[in-house]
Amino acid sequence: MKLGKASLVLIVVGILVIAFASLGAVRSQQVSQHDQISGELDLTQLKIKQFQLEQLSQRQAELEAELSQTTSEFEAAEAALAQQMGGIAISSLLFDIARACGTEVVEISSSGTASDDLGGITCSVLTFNAGIEGGLLPLISFITRLNDSLATGFVKSVNISVPEAASGEKASANIQLVVYNYQGG
Repeated sequence: MKLGKASLVLIVVGILVIAFASLGAVRSQQVSQHDQISGELDLTQLKIKQFQLEQLSQRQAELEAELSQTTSEFEAAEAALAQQMGGIAISSLLFDIARACGTEVVEISSSGTASDDLGGITCSVLTFNAGIEGGLLPLISFITRLNDSLATGFVKSVNISVPEAASGEKASANIQLVVYNYQGG
């Protein structure tokens, strides 16, 4: 069977129409899938951003709490160190004055730091007790020099014991001194 030119043209046109229709259907399906995938991608990206923001907000809150705790611990350590440094400075001052006056420090103790309001200014207060031995005049010289040397403190009380001359014991003094330190704020 022989086909004419018109039949061949119709067959070719039919095949081309079927091919274009198939390509159009495939393209339409691809566009539909692309739109669906694009929508899912946008939704997923939005969820990821929200999840990351929630995680970051939670992490920020955790870090702020950690910073607050670390700051509190630092301030406590700083206060303890300041007290120790103040105690060391006072102890050193006591020994230096004792050496200069010819007396001997036999005991030093502190009741620790307390807060006090001094003329409307909040200060930390270190109270020390010291036991000193030596001659009566060197003890008096020690007490006077100690009181003069305390820029932010004073000798609060003194109890001097003078033994009988025949006993051979040294005179002794129990001294209570108070030192103020500005806390700031």
